[in-house]
Amino acid sequence: MRMSRIAWKSLRVRWVSLTGAFVALSLGVALMTVMLLGLAATARLPWGEAAIGLNSAFGTAGGVSTFVAGFVISSTFSYVVAQRQRELGLLRLTGASRGQVRRMVLFEALALGVVASAAGCALGAAGAPRLGRELVRVGTAPEGFTIGTGGFGAEGWPLYAAFWTGLLVAVAGVAAAAHRAGRLGPLDALREADVNSRVMTGGRWLCGLGLLLTALVLTGTALVDAPGTLLRRKNYTVQPMVLISACGLLTPVLARPLLHGLGALPARLTSYAGRLVRANALGGVRRTGAVAAPVLVSVALAGSLLGGMNTVAAGRAAEARSQSAPDHVVTPQRGTRVEELVRELRTVPGVVVAPSAPTVVAVVESDGVQVRTEARAVDPATYGKVSRLPLVAGSLAGLDDDSVILPEEWEQHTVGAPVELVLADGSRRTLRVAGVLRDGTGNNGLYLTARNAPGARVDRIEVSGSGPGTERQLAVVAERYRAELVTGERWLATAYPVAPNRVSWLRAVLVLGLALVYTAIGLANTLVLATADRKRELAQLRLAGATRTQVIRVVTAESLLAVAAGAVLGALVTGVNLGGMQVALRVLGVDPPLVVPWLAVGGVAGVCAVIAVPCTVVAAAWALRERAVTVVG
Repeated sequence: MRMSRIAWKSLRVRWVSLTGAFVALSLGVALMTVMLLGLAATARLPWGEAAIGLNSAFGTAGGVSTFVAGFVISSTFSYVVAQRQRELGLLRLTGASRGQVRRMVLFEALALGVVASAAGCALGAAGAPRLGRELVRVGTAPEGFTIGTGGFGAEGWPLYAAFWTGLLVAVAGVAAAAHRAGRLGPLDALREADVNSRVMTGGRWLCGLGLLLTALVLTGTALVDAPGTLLRRKNYTVQPMVLISACGLLTPVLARPLLHGLGALPARLTSYAGRLVRANALGGVRRTGAVAAPVLVSVALAGSLLGGMNTVAAGRAAEARSQSAPDHVVTPQRGTRVEELVRELRTVPGVVVAPSAPTVVAVVESDGVQVRTEARAVDPATYGKVSRLPLVAGSLAGLDDDSVILPEEWEQHTVGAPVELVLADGSRRTLRVAGVLRDGTGNNGLYLTARNAPGARVDRIEVSGSGPGTERQLAVVAERYRAELVTGERWLATAYPVAPNRVSWLRAVLVLGLALVYTAIGLANTLVLATADRKRELAQLRLAGATRTQVIRVVTAESLLAVAAGAVLGALVTGVNLGGMQVALRVLGVDPPLVVPWLAVGGVAGVCAVIAVPCTVVAAAWALRERAVTVVG
């Protein structure tokens, strides 16, 4: 039996049911292509904040798109295979072996993956240059930054990588469905497809509980060993995917108590419709879970990513306020004679003036690896009066030209121990550790003296002290040197805002936007498939006396109930992820407020509901177009 020929015919017949998977994979490969082309373009930029930010955004967006595309494809094929139980049973009855049925399903995925990946590469190559221009326009990328379209030579590696990744995602996404298809026996052809039987197979239980345990272990290990890692952008963007995947696999189990609770009030307020909606949702566990899963992914991704950004920003702002104590901050402009400005500021009675300058150094690890990090050159005699550094060992008073203060995250963080540094001008110096800082949110850099910061320019002058006329005198001096004078509170609000800055929001939109589009496609596709497959059930409702409008209302209410269950699960996943970050901040000695993006979570859930209603209505109307007697008979 030539299963490839049967697979081709099956694809031609069932192309509508696989449209959602095709579009999701095409968009996923397109985004992967754009992100990889962006990474290739970023590699040509000089090392700095712009290159680091773009690398992080492109890498994270590519990872998220791969995850969501795989999730949509696997859930779509899983439901399609469940619907084809009778068809696959007939193949087994006519002599097809288990291996042949598996290979047929895998061949369908392979064919879909080849076409979708090729289309995605072409789409991504066409859109990459436009994204580069847009990033420059909004200020996320530096002037002159461009993204190429790749090619067929060595510069075309992003296209090859995206194509093969898309193909791998397609095949891996249907592996479980293919295995389940091979387990069907010939007798399955003798009964109607029951897409709700054996929803939670042993493999699904194993994978779901395994991923859940993995998520808990990852979070628990991080809280014990390195809580600061939970606050890094890549971690709070990527790590929640493990918990999301676990809950996605366990959705049929987790959704059941939610369906009971969410459907209780409508069941009491209506005569029959509410009870029927809840009973249908509970009876069609696989169908309900397939609808709730994309909603879970959308809400959890939006809540975890945006909530993580807000939590980190609020944590850093709270940490900065606990460490900084200046009454005023003077910011010199380019060309300002800083030494003269500092000298005149110190003539104001009753104030302490502490200038500081940013620099970059590299810490040489024991294996010779150089790790670059930000540092600040300060005067230890005055800086301690305008700041409260979170020292866990040593003291700021011990800082001199032969020593350094560094966070405890570094390999060598024992007071008095030698540390080899590469200074900004490339020279090497071995300094001793004068003090060790608590890690905090990762915002604590190194502190050294001006002698070890060659070429560093003072970018802020912190002033402590107040008295009658002090602010006016400081303002006169600052105006004379064309420097900006602000209060300490205002400076903290600008330098450490409690909300993410504009660039961070743009990166989040880049990472989250298309990922939510994928889940919307998956939701719409699942709703259309699930509703259109219920012709006989809906016809029986018509024969029982329900009007066409009443049937459509009941089916739509079922979809909304499933969407609500998925949204609640997504909110719970968001709460667990943000709770882990909150605990990490408290372990690090920071006490920020809990920031939950309720507007974003509610907005995404609302969008899912808006998508669900028309898709269900159209699919139900199409399923009811034939006479009920004809369908049942």
